[in-house]
Amino acid sequence: MPVTAQAEKKLRRDKKQRVINAGHRAILRDGVKSMRKTPTKKQLQTVFTLLDKSVKHHVIHKNKANRLKSRLAKLLTKK
Repeated sequence: MPVTAQAEKKLRRDKKQRVINAGHRAILRDGVKSMRKTPTKKQLQTVFTLLDKSVKHHVIHKNKANRLKSRLAKLLTKK
């Protein structure tokens, strides 16, 4: 348990942020799944935007976003 007032405040803030991050991850996961199921150019652009925003908000690491982008883009070139 937190001892100081600062630690208590950080705990409250972290709980709120955890919920927000979980929402971002869920939206991102759904976008990636739908892209894998039906790869289209428009869907790819949407997922790229989601990935970039997730990196900007520190939900996922930049390298993970780049790796996912690469793998998803490959789906379009396979056809």
